[in-house]
Amino acid sequence: MTTSKRNTKLSAVEAVAGGRDLMKALMKEALQDFLRRVAGADFHRGRGAGLQVPQLCQLLRSSGLLRTRNMRLHLLALLSFATLARADEVQVAVAANFAAPAKQIAADFERETGHKAMLAIGATGKFHLQIRNGAPFEVLLAADDETPAKLEKEGAAVAGSRYTYAIGRLVLWSAKPGLVDDKGEVLKKGDYAHIAIANPKLAPYGAAAIEVLTALKLLDTVQARFVQGENIAQTHQFVATGNAELGFVALSQVMKDGRIAEGSAWIVPSSLHQPIRQDAILLDKGRGRPAAEAWLKYLKGAKARAVIKTFGYET
Repeated sequence: MTTSKRNTKLSAVEAVAGGRDLMKALMKEALQDFLRRVAGADFHRGRGAGLQVPQLCQLLRSSGLLRTRNMRLHLLALLSFATLARADEVQVAVAANFAAPAKQIAADFERETGHKAMLAIGATGKFHLQIRNGAPFEVLLAADDETPAKLEKEGAAVAGSRYTYAIGRLVLWSAKPGLVDDKGEVLKKGDYAHIAIANPKLAPYGAAAIEVLTALKLLDTVQARFVQGENIAQTHQFVATGNAELGFVALSQVMKDGRIAEGSAWIVPSSLHQPIRQDAILLDKGRGRPAAEAWLKYLKGAKARAVIKTFGYET
């Protein structure tokens, strides 16, 4: 791209950004002007200051200021524009095991805040590389606690913003009912040709599976039957489609409404592997971004935590 074309492109981007900021300022000024004109400066600075929209409308209605149709339409339009001006998007990198709860939480988040969470689902290890290479993510929901800590140390994330949003559970699962017993004895019996496991170098759930097999002294016996997925989502797909009779996956992938949705499973005791602490962190590109900060705050809330627990996580 030539220098002149690059400068033209940058000017266009700056113009769009500037226009958006101007729109927000104009909407705010128009709403404030409306309140001053119809409700009086004292009301605007006093009783009306800091009120939420429903409270504000109730006070205006009780004072008789919304009696005329034009006045009601004027206020509705201004409030709608103001809401749109405040709404924003946040780019979120989400560990594959957390895809289902993240989608549900994102829908609730948009409905309650007006902000939209744009989710990218993938392997935590790959996200780390992409973020280091300038990927536009603003928040990372990792499948471990090591990757966010690395990003913070590397200066690619906001210091002090890291916290554990979920503790994952590992499960040995088969799409076939009755194949996996509730104690995992099927691993010793060997009544299967293939067992799926996520890449332990990229996926924390894959690393946990290796720890389990090592603790059970079965790694050497089972290793020849591995079908390795790039991430936990692909690993689950291998088992769900029958390419592997069973596999180690995230409990969240096979649990619905607090129970195993289908097939057969052994929920692996947490004592057989290191805790799968999944940390969230505000990335450098999300610094000062209201939607990014709102997403992290919402994820800590009671409603989001309740959703997370229904998928088998601890919080």
